[in-house]
Amino acid sequence: MARDWARGDHARGRALWSRIAGAGVFGLAVAEEYGGAGPHPVDLAVAFVELGRHAVPGPLAETVGAAVLLAGSASARRFLPELAAGTELATVAAPGGWAVDGDAASVRLRPAAEGLYLSTAPPGPARRSLDPARRLTRLAPAGELLRAAAPYDRALLWTRLATAAQALGVGLALLDRTVDHVRRRTQFGVPVGSFQAVKHRLADAKTALEFARPLVFGAAVSLRPAEVAAAKLAAGEAAYTTARTALHLHGAIGYTAEYDLSLWLTKARALRSAWGTPEECRDLVLAQGL
Repeated sequence: MARDWARGDHARGRALWSRIAGAGVFGLAVAEEYGGAGPHPVDLAVAFVELGRHAVPGPLAETVGAAVLLAGSASARRFLPELAAGTELATVAAPGGWAVDGDAASVRLRPAAEGLYLSTAPPGPARRSLDPARRLTRLAPAGELLRAAAPYDRALLWTRLATAAQALGVGLALLDRTVDHVRRRTQFGVPVGSFQAVKHRLADAKTALEFARPLVFGAAVSLRPAEVAAAKLAAGEAAYTTARTALHLHGAIGYTAEYDLSLWLTKARALRSAWGTPEECRDLVLAQGL
């Protein structure tokens, strides 16, 4: 499915998207008056860990950010019920105009100094990112003004939290798959996982992920910018560390795009920088403190 999405074939991904929405995931970011069940950031974080664990493609965190941007605006009733129900996919442009999966999304939002715009022109050609299943498109500057003042900082907070939870799930999946691999692979007549050096690498990855987990859920409780940034930093770095360990311990097969491990390897690298690079998150934590 992720490979289909990377090729621009969204049929199977849209079917899964509808099932995810039917389970109420996107409704966790949408108020009840618009057909959602939220806002419930802790439950949303739990769900996004599992979405990352299963390498689900699509503008997942971006749809959450779009729901927060549209909340309280005159356009809320126009868009939020469809986002909660999964009948519409949304993406949000980052500074510079680039958006994830603008070719698949039907609601393309572009925050600007003067307000929030709905991009009505077709997006530019899709470009592959570090994660082939996260296709990048540039949104046109023109569009329909939806609101004069968009709460971009709050939307960024939710999008960053969702990305952190997704990265944590990616790291957990990489660890599980690597542990299974070193149990089955043998050298010198014994499992590779019995070697002390291998155990140490896996223990370091496990420790990083377990330290990131409470930061993610603590940030979901508080929704304070510094705590969300700390969670994003910890989860992104833990997933990236685990990805490097997984690649090393799988050997040459880990480098092949045909091997399923690549679906999580590339996602770990992309999510590490999405909606806040490690440097940006670290600077925010240092500036605001915890």
